[in-house]
Amino acid sequence: MSKEGSGMNYNKLTPEEEMVIVEKATEAPFAGDYDNFYEDGIFICRRCNAPIYSSKCKFDASCGWPSFDDNFPDAVKRVPDPDGIRTEIECANCGGHLGHEFLGENLTDKNTRECVNSLSIRFIPKGKDLPETIHE
Repeated sequence: MSKEGSGMNYNKLTPEEEMVIVEKATEAPFAGDYDNFYEDGIFICRRCNAPIYSSKCKFDASCGWPSFDDNFPDAVKRVPDPDGIRTEIECANCGGHLGHEFLGENLTDKNTRECVNSLSIRFIPKGKDLPETIHE
């Protein structure tokens, strides 16, 4: 049974996307569309279209998932992961699971790695209109 609740107006998700975004699963490393993807544009939440990341903040962390060292203001909510160790990151608009945040790895000057599932985001190339954010 889906945990989407009243999310009837959100974008329709594939079963794989729902497992990651709603059920908080993790896609296999090195399998997502955006791991080795470096084009200019904006990454939005696949569930609600909220802008989350600029491609300018994406970097190669060689971890198997897209990594970002910054997000748009107020785009990401950080919550303690049930494992008690990690910090989960969610879309601040719809609560969709994005991935996890890691601090102190010294991979960029910002010392932050937001490790994101490709299935949680969608890329909009520079110059293309962003779809309207869906609010519930």
